[in-house]
Amino acid sequence: MTPQDQQDRVDRTGLLYGFAAYGMWGLVPLFWPLLEPAGAVEILAHRMVWSLAAVILVLLVLRRWSWIRPLLRQPRRLGMIALAATVISVNWGLYIWGVNSGHVVETALGYFINPLVSIAFGVLLLRERLRPAQWAAVGVGVVAVAVLTVGYGKLPWIALTLAFSFATYGLAKKRVGLDGLESLAAETAVQFLPALGFLIWLGAHGGATFASEGAGHAALLASCGFVTALPLICFGASAVRLPLSTIGMLQYVAPTFQFVLGLAVFHESMPPERWAGFALVWLALALLTWDALHTARRARRALADAAARAAALSATVEADVVPEVAASDAAVPDARPGPISGG
Repeated sequence: MTPQDQQDRVDRTGLLYGFAAYGMWGLVPLFWPLLEPAGAVEILAHRMVWSLAAVILVLLVLRRWSWIRPLLRQPRRLGMIALAATVISVNWGLYIWGVNSGHVVETALGYFINPLVSIAFGVLLLRERLRPAQWAAVGVGVVAVAVLTVGYGKLPWIALTLAFSFATYGLAKKRVGLDGLESLAAETAVQFLPALGFLIWLGAHGGATFASEGAGHAALLASCGFVTALPLICFGASAVRLPLSTIGMLQYVAPTFQFVLGLAVFHESMPPERWAGFALVWLALALLTWDALHTARRARRALADAAARAAALSATVEADVVPEVAASDAAVPDARPGPISGG
């Protein structure tokens, strides 16, 4: 197998893992209604508790424990993990509530808007400089939110809260600097005790459904951990095989699936004003995608040109050095002893 064939195989495998991860995230709105009559907060607590169990099982299989001790000696990173755990709890809880309350399309909108919010965070908090196409995408996104506010008759607060909480989560994870599986393990370790305490309190007050709705319901609640961990593992396998630009485009698979489910399965209404708002959001995302591809292509071309110039310079140096060495060798008298003549 040639190196190119091996790379193509790696890319295909990465794409399969990527589509599996984002496909599962996109189809998860079909799962949350199966957990009724459990409320959103109870589902969220079970997701936290069983996620830690699932992640510990994966870490045991992979024997990936070396990151824990250094992390415990870094209070600042622990603080970022606590922040990440808090904002992702808000994100998860609102997402589950939104799906089970008939707002699947608006939750999809939140994850469509998220890249634009992440760019805004980069400018405001990290002092990043935007390219013209990125500025245009952010401007179109602002107009889209205004149009959607008119369409919904109020600010689309579910979408905006999901977008801002997930962007904050991404920013915190960037500061923590852990891989996906390790980061999930650390976050769920922070969430575990409060979630378990809430479930115990809920059971003591007769509000828990885990033991009162049958074995099937209990099994579904326990499976929340694997529903959380499995797509993340697939995402990690995809991220090490694919370039960042491809991962960036794959992230639109999940909200696209959610949007289609909202229309086709949950039969949510889409008046013309909402279609107009979504069209503007998709235009902004198309601008971001074009800019990312164009920038990546230009970077690859610059890298290839630099490599070609380096090769040409190396060839020129060799061409100049070899004749000089040959001339130098010719100018040095032969120091080897001549033949010994008899007397």
